Amino acid sequence: MSGMIHLTLALALAALGADEPASLRAKFGPNFVVGVALGGRVPDDYSEAEHRLILEQFGGVTAENSMKMRAIQPREGVFRFDEADALVDFAERNGLQVHGHTLLWAKDDTTPRWFFRDGDGPASRELVLSRLETHVKTVVARYRGRIASWDVVNEALDDSGPYLRPSGWTTIVGPDFIARAFEWAREADPDARLVYNDYGVESPRKREALLRLVRELRERKAPIDAVGIQGHWEVDRVPFRDIEALIDALDAEGLPTIVSELDLGVVPSAPWWGADPSRRAEIARKDALADGCPPELLERQAEQYARLFSLFVDRSASIDRVTFWNLHDGRSWLNYFPWRRTEHPLLFDRDAEPKHAFRAVMGVEVDQ
Repeated sequence: MSGMIHLTLALALAALGADEPASLRAKFGPNFVVGVALGGRVPDDYSEAEHRLILEQFGGVTAENSMKMRAIQPREGVFRFDEADALVDFAERNGLQVHGHTLLWAKDDTTPRWFFRDGDGPASRELVLSRLETHVKTVVARYRGRIASWDVVNEALDDSGPYLRPSGWTTIVGPDFIARAFEWAREADPDARLVYNDYGVESPRKREALLRLVRELRERKAPIDAVGIQGHWEVDRVPFRDIEALIDALDAEGLPTIVSELDLGVVPSAPWWGADPSRRAEIARKDALADGCPPELLERQAEQYARLFSLFVDRSASIDRVTFWNLHDGRSWLNYFPWRRTEHPLLFDRDAEPKHAFRAVMGVEVDQ
């Protein structure tokens, strides 16, 4: 299959024509930055082929995990910057824009437990806010002038409730923890673009909650500069009209959109979320695409990636950046979440070679 479906990068680019741009960065750079999320220690944990792919194709990098709160400050006052420093150093050496992800992930299981504890009891509102201020200012100040933008708050909106996700943040501090985080980030780096980031916000109900949050932050004069929409969509289930409506709604609010975490999965996840534990175990035993992805499914993925990028180009005046969530299929987080399986969600295969989706995206018309 790989001989028929996957071309080497050189052949894929040659097939586009001599006058076509040679990379995602070159093709779409005049419209928006094309980025990639990188995990681990960069570049030490990447092969030579992966290293070349990063530098040839992308204009920016996002810290997949190394700048999250649990990674940087696992214990109070103990800051670990090694992997984050390596990423920023790598980006600077190679002229890549850096996006920091994320200062505050608004879930209990993604916040270090000590944040909400004071000895054997719960921490007070004042203590939690003091810890948050210290964390935000310490991290942002360390990279002041070196990081272009930050996901200040991630995933604070609830999926099923009317507004904010229940957590220690809402219980102990209240909803103003979001504004406080933005204010402290601005104090630490006045020039960095500050972003609110979330998933599913293209759906009408969650879009309204997002717009409510944006307006409340604006009323408080909290310095929000853009909204990141996590584009973790699936083949044949891409909500194109809802995406357009969200970009237009944010544009009406005077805020640009960032497509912050793009992939297009080919293994439907719906059966997992609706299954009881015994059924999930049965689902997890199956790995239908372990030996490769059917050509017709890769073709549909390519068509839908091209349609997405046509939408992004059409709305490029309102879009700052489009970032793929991981470099190639073999590194995708979807191989492990919400269960372990073989996924094929990106433009490049496990050998870091281009798929039909890459050629389809590179074939999108762009006004130069």
